Amino acid sequence: MKRILTMLRKELLDAARDKRSVMAGLYYAIGTPLIMCGLFMVLINQLSSPDDLFIRIDNADKARDLVHYLESKGISHSDDETKAKKISLIISEEYPTQMASGEGALVTVVADNSDDKLQKSIRRLEAQLKYYSAEMGSLRLIARGIDPRVVQPLKVEVQDEATADSKGGMILGLAIFTMIYAVFISGMNLAIDTSAGERERNSLALLLSHPISTRELVWSKILAVTGFAMLGVVLILIVSKFAYTQVPWHELGFAINLDPGFMLLMLLVALPIALLAASLELAVSFMAKTFKEAQSYLTMVLFVPLMLVMASTYQIAPDIMAWVPLAGQQQALMEVVKGKELPLIQLLATSATTLAIALGLALFMERSLKSEKVVFGL
Repeated sequence: MKRILTMLRKELLDAARDKRSVMAGLYYAIGTPLIMCGLFMVLINQLSSPDDLFIRIDNADKARDLVHYLESKGISHSDDETKAKKISLIISEEYPTQMASGEGALVTVVADNSDDKLQKSIRRLEAQLKYYSAEMGSLRLIARGIDPRVVQPLKVEVQDEATADSKGGMILGLAIFTMIYAVFISGMNLAIDTSAGERERNSLALLLSHPISTRELVWSKILAVTGFAMLGVVLILIVSKFAYTQVPWHELGFAINLDPGFMLLMLLVALPIALLAASLELAVSFMAKTFKEAQSYLTMVLFVPLMLVMASTYQIAPDIMAWVPLAGQQQALMEVVKGKELPLIQLLATSATTLAIALGLALFMERSLKSEKVVFGL
């Protein structure tokens, strides 16, 4: 243990000397919550107060009531081509006659539906036209002495039992996704530098010439990378704690608060994941012959944990994923943030599997470093 701690101190000192490389991995932990909160603030602002939509309305004098209704919903006519969207609402010449006689009055929406920038505006206009049509239909029935409820045989009431915590949990599911992935990103540069990088600098063979075993060498490196991975989790939790409180969640009817209990649970869950991340990244890096090759391999390998966490986030085969490492741990955390009971058995089982895989990878590295092909990159 004394030799492992000595080697660990050496790895941490080496990492401290190359601050730029180490900080590159930690930037993800610092920047991701800020970017996400910025996007959420823009989205909430658009949902709460949508911008005015300017379109071209032909024959507006034929349907003044419709035009006034659209203006009350933020949809107005404009002849300014730089201001108005490329959407036209054409009101037929027979519109007043058709409305007066109780017929279907024709209005035509002319727009390029393949234009991604226009699709949201087109849907908004179509929705308001449908609401206006429904109101006019109800008025026509009343004018004929018919209760509009006659054409609505079903009266559907939806009772939402979701609490403010459970609604916020849906958003926090994305936050948990970024926190788990931060474990893999934060220590990746150090893992590459302390394996493939040391071999390129010919210091790996020099280390093994000292009276230390490959097991002591491997575990010192695993602990060093794990330490940086956990540092990434701590940073993303601290930044998220303050950043998420700045978003006006109350406008969506819920609140998000990263309480100390959740932060502590996140750290406990992240520890076995950090050991797995360190073991995986080191094992892949040792198999690569050069520093750049290790970067390429890890970019591809890290798609595996990314897909597992994404599958859990988007509820893909949840019954199966509940017992898969990473996915099961994320599901357990999501249950907690939704105010439900912690699935302890599920969490313990997936964490134990995660540690078992990490141990297997550590044993694999021990055996690999006894080969000259791996040590010298032959």
